[in-house]
Amino acid sequence: MTRSSLTIFYDAQCPLCNLEMQKLKDQDTAGLIILVDLHQADFEQQFPHVDRAQALKILYGEYQGEPLRAMDVTHRAWTLVGRGTLVAPLRWPIIRPLAHLVYLLLAKYRRPISHFLFTRFGLGLAVCDQGTCYEQTNHSNHRG
Repeated sequence: MTRSSLTIFYDAQCPLCNLEMQKLKDQDTAGLIILVDLHQADFEQQFPHVDRAQALKILYGEYQGEPLRAMDVTHRAWTLVGRGTLVAPLRWPIIRPLAHLVYLLLAKYRRPISHFLFTRFGLGLAVCDQGTCYEQTNHSNHRG
């Protein structure tokens, strides 16, 4: 990790979260974003300063040695990959608190929302857990 990189700690068991992180990494041609699965086996040993339970509740990241949370992580990430104009409204005084409230609601229910959208509409990337994958309803996306 470099001081100029953004480390994002994310829930890799969430199909929509996986999709968002994949889209982000596809845009990250400079390699400025490091993705860390909060569920990896040695997480506590690698990142003892990060509270996994809290990071699972609200998106957590670190940039230039400083912690970022929620929409601030999203804004920094998309700005680093050159898409800052798309997320600039997230920083505007009237939109910022509203966006944050919507984010908190979505974050709280991300698993059931993500599962529903994935199984019904194929939105998201498959999540594999102990050899079992949540597959798209057309069974064309097998992982594992």
